[in-house]
Order: sequence, then structure tokens, then C-alpha cells
Amino acid sequence: MSGSKVLTELTWDKYFDKELCMKYSDKTKEQLIDESAEAHQPVGDLTAREIGRRQADEALKRSEIRYRRLFETAQDGILLLDADTGQILDVNPFLLEMLGYSHKDFLGKKLWEIGPFSDTAASQLRFSELQAKGYVRYEHLPLETRDGRLIDVEFVSNVYLIDQEKIIQCNVRDITLRKQAEEALRKAYDEMDLRIKERTAELVEANRQLLQEIEERKKAEESLQGTLAEIRELKSRLCEENLYLREEINLIHSQHSHKDIVGNSETIRNVLKQIEQVAPTDSTVLIQGATGTGKELLAHAIHNLSARKGRLMIKVNCAALPPTLIESELFGREKGAFTGALSKQIGRFELADASTIFLDEIDALPLELQAKLLRVLESGEFERLGSPRTVKVDVRIISATNRDLARVVGEGGFREDLYYRLNVFHITVPPLRERREDILPLIWTFVQEFSKRMGKRIESIPQKSVEALQAYPWPGNVRELRNVTERAMIITTGPLLHLDVPKSAQSGAEQPGTLEEVEKRHIMEALNATGWRVSGKDGAAEILGINPKTLESRMQKLGIQRNKKNV
Repeated sequence: MSGSKVLTELTWDKYFDKELCMKYSDKTKEQLIDESAEAHQPVGDLTAREIGRRQADEALKRSEIRYRRLFETAQDGILLLDADTGQILDVNPFLLEMLGYSHKDFLGKKLWEIGPFSDTAASQLRFSELQAKGYVRYEHLPLETRDGRLIDVEFVSNVYLIDQEKIIQCNVRDITLRKQAEEALRKAYDEMDLRIKERTAELVEANRQLLQEIEERKKAEESLQGTLAEIRELKSRLCEENLYLREEINLIHSQHSHKDIVGNSETIRNVLKQIEQVAPTDSTVLIQGATGTGKELLAHAIHNLSARKGRLMIKVNCAALPPTLIESELFGREKGAFTGALSKQIGRFELADASTIFLDEIDALPLELQAKLLRVLESGEFERLGSPRTVKVDVRIISATNRDLARVVGEGGFREDLYYRLNVFHITVPPLRERREDILPLIWTFVQEFSKRMGKRIESIPQKSVEALQAYPWPGNVRELRNVTERAMIITTGPLLHLDVPKSAQSGAEQPGTLEEVEKRHIMEALNATGWRVSGKDGAAEILGINPKTLESRMQKLGIQRNKKNV
């Protein structure tokens, strides 16, 4: 059967209507007439077969008209080809309008003979592929219209069997505008990405300048501390009792360059030697010592002697941060990461990149965050809260604790693998009672600090006061000594500074006992004086010069409990 006969008889109803295609796929028109004749009796001069033929013809005409209209009004270009020869059988108006050709330009010709498809080799290759596969799809196919415009089309072809002949339907959809929109969107995205990178670079530079300004201000504040000239100026006015004091101060300044760490005892010299050994490396350091012994000063000394001293050391007190916020403080968060996260926040580890981070009271870090800290130690990587992007930093970690961390590991309160990663280099800070020869130099350092702040000038300290202070056990360590000195500076009115041993120690002298008993009485007196208020302003912890958490720990260890008599 020829192509024209296919179009005039069963082409449209079979091609477009799936139900009819299934109905007519294995039957000829004559068979349909016979089936219709069997269902009708002769009428007048017309035989049943003639009636069936007329009805079949009318049904086919109605179907052809219906699907011809669909073909001609379709909003996609449609092209029909002979599957064996590639000859064009029909083309709809939408494709003619799209390409700028007439119906005559297409009919009777082969696909590769038409202008837009005139690339013979490519068109024949696609036609061969379609014959072999029965289906071909090109998402982006460039075609040139008759007036020379280049458009992009989506080209889909299928092979159909009609009256034992193969017909190819080609659907052509103009996607030029869609592609232009995609290109415009991609360009806008690239421009936005470039602006974001430029703005990020500006913010990084502003942050660098801010850190540099902070470091410069810190150095300026340090330069305001007392000078040796002021000390030498006092020599002419000091009595024999002060001669010993001048020698101690000169010894401190000549012994080491760590001006914030005061002392010349054997124990403190060993600590300074350890600092000088580990500072030039990038190894992690674990500092262990009682509250008030100056662990943070040691961390600063290590940082200031390292290659990272050009950047500010970042400090974090793990016990002072609420458990719900500590992760975002350490590692940062994205806007909306949790309720109340109204803006993006850079974490302390990102701020400490290329510098040092000091994690004080590391034993208070929640177990669920210890694994994340272990990952930072091993690979330098973490993710902000609410962000899947991995951040990589180069940070040296110095941690500190006032507890026996190995014992905490044994009790299940700290990860063993993290403990070994933190405990690469261990420094133990001795309590003040083990370095009594450093008490006098420390007092004089505090005197210089408070003299500038209060506008007072101190020339002498009674020897009896010094001896009494050296005999005191100092459960609050250096912090407690500083508080005692500050109280004495407040009440003094002349050049002679009288420092009183805390009353709890004096009462303890009348009631001798073990060190723990003396310490227990000292804490009880402070609690009674404050109405058993542990923390806050004028609380027992402030009077004793120690951290409230440390005081609670000592109370638990010593069995100090509030009862009805204390209420």
C-alpha cells in the first residue's frame, strides 16, 4: 500500500487513537465491513454488506476529521516519515511556521533533503539509529530556520506499524526560549557566586584587621605594667626589711622572660623549663592543677613562645557554657540551625585557625561533643550546626583541668581515646603551698598592680605578715593570695602594707588538725559568713578566691552539707 493510500484511508484514526490502533492492528477494512454486515439485515435494495461498508466509511471519515484537527492544531511540530525510505509523508502547520517552510517544501522529499535537516551524514545517521532502535530522543538539537535563525529543539521520534507499513512520527518542540532562560539563570548564578566570594574576601580581611587591632591593644595594655625603674626608685626609701624584698624581685626578672608568671622556686622553674621545651612545637598540651594556680597564664606563655604568637589565642571555659550552646560556641552555627539562631555564627575553632585554642576545665565537656573534638584533633575537620559543609582548620589545642583526668576516664566521664590525644605533653602546676618562697614576689606583683589602680604607694611590708602568709596553706592558691592583697590595699592608708592571714586560718591555728580538717573549717567559716551562699557576689567562693564549681567539689569531698542548723 502506498503512502498516499495510508493517509486517505486508515492513517489518522489508527495513528492518533490508541484504542482504535489496538482494534484495527490485525484487521483490514474489508474484514471490518464483513463484521458490520453480520450485525445488520438487508434493507430494501441494499445488501447487508453494502450497509456495513457505508457505516465503516462514515466512521473512518469522522475519525480522520477528528484526528486531522488534532494534528493541525497541535502546539508541537509533527513530521511523518516512511520508515523504510525516509520520505516525508506529512507535516503539521506548527512545524512549518516554526521553520519557515511551506507544505510543498516537505512532501515527497526525504528528511535530509530539507534545509534544517540538510546535514546529510548526520540526518542519515539519526535515521539509521531510529530504524535500528525504534525510538530516538535528542534533548538539544540545533536547527536553522529558512530565514537563517538558529533555534534549539527537543526532537523525539517513534516508529509505528499501520496496515503492515512502518510509519515514523517525529515530534519537534522549540526550546530556544527555555534554553535562553537557563543560560540567563546560570549567568546570574555565576555572578552572584562571584559577588559572594568577593564579599567573603572583604569580611576575612576585615576580621584579620580586627584581630590585629586586638593584639596591638593587648600589647599596649601589657606595656602599661610597672617598670623596673619604679622598683629602683624605691631603693633609697626601703629599710633593711625591704632589702630582702628588692633582691627577690630582681631575681624574678633576671631568672626568666615570662613576666606574667612570677616565682623563682624550684617547682616553678621546672614548669617554665617544660613550657620552653614544648612551646616551639605544635603538640597538644594538658595542664593539670588546682583552681587558682594560673593554668591560663601557662597557656598564654606557651602560645607567646610558639610560631603562632602573631595570632590571638582563643579561650573557652567549657564549664561556663550551657550544654545546649557549647557545640555552637565551639564549632559555629548556620542561621536557623535551632530555635533562636537568628544569624550565622563563626565558632571558636574557626577563629583560632592558624592559632591556639585554650580549653579550660576540659573535664566539663559533654560526652557527645568529645567525639567531635577528637575528630578535630585527628583531622582538623568539623561541620557547623545546620551545615553539611566540612570546615578544615589548623589549630593547636591546649587544655586544662583541676581534676585527675585519668581518674575521670576510669569513672566513665571522659573518653579514653580523647584523653590520650590531649595528654601528649603533660604539665602539672604546683599549688601555692608547695612554692611558699614565691609568696612574697607574688604579693609585690599584686601590690604594683593595685597601686596603679588605686593611686597608692606602698614602700614596706612587715616581716611578720610575710611569715604568717607563708605558713598559711592557701587552699585558693594564687587567686586567694591576690584577693587578700587587694583587701589589704583597700584598707591601707600609708606606705606600710599590713596583710592579715584569713580568719579561718587563725581559728584553725587554735584547733590543730590535718590539712583537710583545716581546709574544712576554713570553708565552713566562709559559708557561715555568707549564709551558705556558695556563688555570686560576696558568696563563699568569692571570699575564698576560688571557682564556685571547685568549692562545691571540695565541699562534697570533705563531706560538708547544709543542715537545719545552717538554715
